[in-house]
Amino acid sequence: LFDNMARCGVGLLLAALVLATVADAGRDFYKILGVQRNSNTKTIKKAYRKLAAKYHPDKNPGDKDAESKFSDVGAAYETLTNADHKALYDREGEEGLKKKGQGGGGDPFSSMFGGMFGQQQGGGEQEIPKGGDIMMDLDVTLEQLFIGDVIELMRAKSVPKQTSGTRECNCRNEMKTVQVGQGQFQMQQQKVCEQCPNVKLVTEYSELDVDVEIGMKQGQEIPYHGEGEPHIDGEPGSLVLRVNVLKHPVFTRRKNHLLCNATITLKQSLLGFTIILPHLDGHKVEITRDKITAPGTTLLIKGEGMRSYENNNKAGDLFVTFRVEFPDGKMSAADIQSLGSILPGGDKTVVFNGLEARFVPSERLSSM
Repeated sequence: LFDNMARCGVGLLLAALVLATVADAGRDFYKILGVQRNSNTKTIKKAYRKLAAKYHPDKNPGDKDAESKFSDVGAAYETLTNADHKALYDREGEEGLKKKGQGGGGDPFSSMFGGMFGQQQGGGEQEIPKGGDIMMDLDVTLEQLFIGDVIELMRAKSVPKQTSGTRECNCRNEMKTVQVGQGQFQMQQQKVCEQCPNVKLVTEYSELDVDVEIGMKQGQEIPYHGEGEPHIDGEPGSLVLRVNVLKHPVFTRRKNHLLCNATITLKQSLLGFTIILPHLDGHKVEITRDKITAPGTTLLIKGEGMRSYENNNKAGDLFVTFRVEFPDGKMSAADIQSLGSILPGGDKTVVFNGLEARFVPSERLSSM
């Protein structure tokens, strides 16, 4: 009986140790991204882009659960796409990454996620030096903003590499008691530095996948933390890409609405017409009108505008303004008499100040 109880006790202890080990291992980054342990970088990036778009704070305002999942997805991506961090994580889990940071003079998570764990050597919080941010314009088309896209950028990046010799690092001012005379002491501030290996900056070329999300706006920023200028005693700055929408040959965007112009003949303006307008994703918009269309007439087509960034299932409207092309040349007397007999009304001339505005009212456009 006692042997059985002892064996039971040992079994329970082992189970508790296993559970404790699993708990200490931290988050399962593979499970968070929904990928296998042997997945390649391309698969990991694809899974990250999908989940990051799903849980992005801009699309889930005030949703704490989505905010937490977005943070987990980012942590998983940064770890599994870095060969050194991934190898350490595969051996020791998230706890191994934290331990390495505490023992090696820097938390790897701090450099990846801007100090999200807030722990530094010595138990206190210190401001981590940071390299400069890089701002760049990212040229995109309306087609890319309408359907979404992934743009592959090849960029040159300065990376610090260890070299021979040592240097002063992690310098700080500390208060120390100094003897200034017999039996006299006072507190003085002294500069204290550590000795670190020398480093040099080496240019490396890397591929950066930029996720252009549906409905992004002009000037919207896409930040990449840790992709900016390096800092040999801290973490690199950020690369910030600003969306720059290129001019489109057909459409103009106004908030989530699209505006375009179409030219019709005089015959179409009087008798009606059916035209097919190719949209940004290739689908066809059919516009049918069976009444007179005056020059400058604007038609509104509901739901055929730009898709919303906040909710991809919603879209603005499409405004089509028509220009009427009149025939060239001179009409014969018979044609003039025939046409005059069927046109309504007689001669009418109106003189007024300014041009008659038959387009979308300016106050309406300003609110789009």
